[in-house]
Amino acid sequence: MTTRLTLAAVLLLATGLVHAAAGPMGYADARHLLARTGFGPTDAEIRAFAGLTREQAVTRLLRDARAEAATPPPAWAVETGPTGAPRGDNVSEDVGRAYRQLQVRHDVELRSWWLQEMLTTSSPLTERMTLFWHNHFVSSQQKVRVARYMYAQNALLRANALGNFGTMLHAVSKDPAMLIYLDTAQSRKGQPNENFAREVMELFTLGEGHYNEQDIKEAARAFTGWSIDRDAGQYLFRPGIHDNGVKTVLGTTGRFDGDAVLDVLLARPQTSEFVTAKLWREFVSPEPDAREVKRIAQVFRGQNLDVKPALCALLLSDAFWAPENRGALVKSPVELVVGTLRQLELTPTAATPFANATTGMGQVLLSPPNVKGWPGGEVWINSTTLLARKQFLDRLVRVAEAPAPMAAAAASAPLPNAGETVESRAADATPSMAVAIVAATTAPPTEAEENRARARRAALALERGMRNLQFDATAWVAQRQGDTPAAKMDAAHTLLLPLPAVTAEVPAADADAASFVRATLLDPAYQLK
Repeated sequence: MTTRLTLAAVLLLATGLVHAAAGPMGYADARHLLARTGFGPTDAEIRAFAGLTREQAVTRLLRDARAEAATPPPAWAVETGPTGAPRGDNVSEDVGRAYRQLQVRHDVELRSWWLQEMLTTSSPLTERMTLFWHNHFVSSQQKVRVARYMYAQNALLRANALGNFGTMLHAVSKDPAMLIYLDTAQSRKGQPNENFAREVMELFTLGEGHYNEQDIKEAARAFTGWSIDRDAGQYLFRPGIHDNGVKTVLGTTGRFDGDAVLDVLLARPQTSEFVTAKLWREFVSPEPDAREVKRIAQVFRGQNLDVKPALCALLLSDAFWAPENRGALVKSPVELVVGTLRQLELTPTAATPFANATTGMGQVLLSPPNVKGWPGGEVWINSTTLLARKQFLDRLVRVAEAPAPMAAAAASAPLPNAGETVESRAADATPSMAVAIVAATTAPPTEAEENRARARRAALALERGMRNLQFDATAWVAQRQGDTPAAKMDAAHTLLLPLPAVTAEVPAADADAASFVRATLLDPAYQLK
């Protein structure tokens, strides 16, 4: 029987500490920790952690993590009962179109709600982990097409984000969004669908190379009967279509149902190592250290796959704090947008324009590109997305300019073609147009004019949203610590950049503050964390 340890005991186990805790970690270490575990820490947040030791800081982060959002969700998201999706062969085209349009609006509202929570949460680590699991247990609104299901999954991931991995795996496997996305709801005895069985092994637990095709076939039989009660909008087991026969999965034989198969996967040591390596790439560096991954995975497995001990061990590893791993990760579009608004202490009156802005940078919340999710890393940066990133950052501090460029781009955008996805359109669109195309992805060509108008409105909304922020660069720089203007600008560099500036230089004392902030945000180092 596994013995659960207190977090303090896990600290010792995870780090091998037998000596007194080190002194205060200071500003640079506090910034590094909060930048990696949140979204663009503010100067005040960094200073609140700077006086703590590394162990104290990590303990506080994990202790104070929330399990639910503070921002109230849209009213429709928490409704119960039927989702209202039209069913049957006699549904008219108008009814179907109206429902699709409603789901597009709900999708936009849901992405905006989540971005708002990221901006205002008292627990950025919770939202970072929710986003991490969203990219691990992938489902997409583009296929699910019921925004209420996507909200329920988002809430499920947040509730378990720093809880027990096994509990989360069992819950998300029966989540309606997942049942639709990986076709489990279509699976029945004699005709098992293998999609979920394959992905739960390859992407959720074991990783490639630790199972074979026969394991997938046998496991798929176990998941038959997992379905959805469309009237209640919840998971429903249908015993009449479940294959109750004997199955052999990974060398273990029994009359397995789906839960039993998940337990077989959770018991394999490869699962803790696979998840640990993925956490490493998220928080430490692009290339995991195999020996360290095994060490942390052992902590993870020894604590019954509780996430907090594993993350604690990861954040207190020497590798996490190593100089060579600072600035080694590329910010995702969401991190760039949310982090910039937070660090410049800007509060949008509406989050929707900024949720749309991440689209042109390649990240559509609630709609990862495929079952493998966003690959991240250097893939975030290409000629189109880098230009979109720079336009966004430049526009934040050019508040006096007219909104003509984005509005003109939206007005002249080409109509969508049948079968186009948000990823293909965003990849080919101009940066200004790409921020606004998400709403056009689920509609047939007959709705192209409405999609163009929606895109135009979204582009104009982003311009209005930016202009309404009224960023005062002079006042922002003046708030930085330092006895001289040059010292304050140097402090701003330290706050905004994980590494010394590549191109931006600390300007003369009489330099224009807006130009300085713009140059800092456009420095290549600002794209990193």
